[in-house]
Amino acid sequence: MNDASNPAGRPARLADAGGLILPYKGKWPTLGRDVFIAPNATVIGDVEIGERSSVWFNALIRGDDHWIKIGRRTNIQDAVVVHISKGTAPTTIGSDITIGHGAIVHGCVLEDKCLIGIGAIVLDGAVVETGSVVAAGAVVAPGKRVGRGELWAGCPAKMVREVRPQDLQYIDEDAVLYAELASDYLRMRRDAVKGL
Repeated sequence: MNDASNPAGRPARLADAGGLILPYKGKWPTLGRDVFIAPNATVIGDVEIGERSSVWFNALIRGDDHWIKIGRRTNIQDAVVVHISKGTAPTTIGSDITIGHGAIVHGCVLEDKCLIGIGAIVLDGAVVETGSVVAAGAVVAPGKRVGRGELWAGCPAKMVREVRPQDLQYIDEDAVLYAELASDYLRMRRDAVKGL
């Protein structure tokens, strides 16, 4: 099919995912099984998204001049921006991560099972290690390392305490909750398309 819903060269799996999915310099995003992309979210270029991950309303993932890799069961919530630094800093986002509404993730590394709070910003070369939390509104400066099991807050962000067991439980539960919610949305879209 070569029409507006499936332009020439667009991999077939992308037609099922939803959202605005575009190539950059001939490179299309690649999506794992059962990835949900909201109808008004945008994914561009050299982007890889793992199975059962979700990209919510008004989010933008732009892999134009470097790559972006996102693991399994990670949720990129509403109005999040994920980008890279041209030629110097790709973006790596692990599995089972929650990135809260309106956050900016730019040219950095987020290891598995971490939480990036609403409106937080993680900048070029920063690393957020496994089991860590970046609080809502925090700004992690370029090159900083949020250690395993640390909670950082403020602008510029700094460690304020260790992550508690209930924080880790929330991270795990939120990943499952959003994977299930994404499955519901995906099922509703597939049912709607069948009904046309």
